[in-house]
Amino acid sequence: MKLSVTESQIQIMIFDWASMMINKYPELKLMHHIPNGTYKSMKGAIKAKAEGLKSGVPDICLPAPKGKYHGLYLELKATKKNKPSNNQKWWIEELNNQGYKAEVAYGFDEAINIIKNYLELI
Repeated sequence: MKLSVTESQIQIMIFDWASMMINKYPELKLMHHIPNGTYKSMKGAIKAKAEGLKSGVPDICLPAPKGKYHGLYLELKATKKNKPSNNQKWWIEELNNQGYKAEVAYGFDEAINIIKNYLELI
């Protein structure tokens, strides 16, 4: 039986990796999670929406300009079987149109490769 890893577990692993790599990539201090979908109740969801929470915004933001980009946004998916929603696709396209690098990352290894490649842009 193959155990599956959740998006939440992968995200925790990404931020653990980031904390270990801050000496090499100091910009990782700025990387943060955007808490879409974490509200616990309908009342919490209504309040979060009123406070500006937007459906489809990618999970991870690294607000550090590199190369031609203003920053990096990642939508994390546990596997290729998990597809981005239409709202997520819209956000990724719009962020790319605004000069950000925005991508979907499938799993830990792909997410780390995207982050490292971004951080090594000149």
